[in-house]
Amino acid sequence: MARRMIDRRGLLAGLALGACAGGEVWAAPRLEAMEIVTSRGRARFQVEIAATRAEQQRGLMFRKALAPDRGMLFIYKRPQPAAYWMKNTLIPLDIIYIQPDGRILSIVRNARPHDETPLSSGGLVLGVLEIAGGRAAQLGVLPGDRVLHRIFPKA
Repeated sequence: MARRMIDRRGLLAGLALGACAGGEVWAAPRLEAMEIVTSRGRARFQVEIAATRAEQQRGLMFRKALAPDRGMLFIYKRPQPAAYWMKNTLIPLDIIYIQPDGRILSIVRNARPHDETPLSSGGLVLGVLEIAGGRAAQLGVLPGDRVLHRIFPKA
């Protein structure tokens, strides 16, 4: 089974600053509410949506900070295996792989900035959530916990 790696190498420095090669300026990110239901309660986030290939390639590269209640949700059209890496990512991230039913499959905790090692989901996912490194542990997020967002079925 082939693993899909989000290749973030193609981003130009100008894109990180908010302007693309054609002189256009990136629009403000789309933010959506999302929750993770854990044994400790509910953790609420405002997440940027990465649904297009370009948004997924750019991801959270070149960001110098990420607020504790923010994240990025990568959305796929169909379930698939995924593997992410941290090339050009400046801050540690927790990478949460989410199954099609909204349950967390696996978590990569405190992924190291600039590391090019593929970090595999370990199975089929419909979404991947990136949050600030260490937040999953602070909140008690574990595999099997439920993610509440429009792309996942309601419990």
